Amino acid sequence: MSSVYNSIMAGLSEAIEDARSKEKKLNKRIVTIMPVKEYNADKIKEIRKMTGMSQLLFAGYLGVSCKTVEAWESGVNRPSGAASRILNMMELNQNLTKDFPFVQIK
Repeated sequence: MSSVYNSIMAGLSEAIEDARSKEKKLNKRIVTIMPVKEYNADKIKEIRKMTGMSQLLFAGYLGVSCKTVEAWESGVNRPSGAASRILNMMELNQNLTKDFPFVQIK
């Protein structure tokens, strides 16, 4: 059998043994995923202006169309999913667009 299989089986055996034991030996951790933040038109404009990008460049950075950014900033639609996560990352780290330059401003 492969070493990967043996490693997986050893890990499973260890987990089963720990689950049956009264004295827990394995480290456990609780993972909490923060809810996706919702953004309104004004906040989206603020984040975009903070980056120094036009709507077109901002759309390119986020991987959406310029019409999508226009709709967000006019309040017609709201970002969701991955776009909201990236907006949140931009909000928390003002150097994000410099550290990860998917769009280059010259």
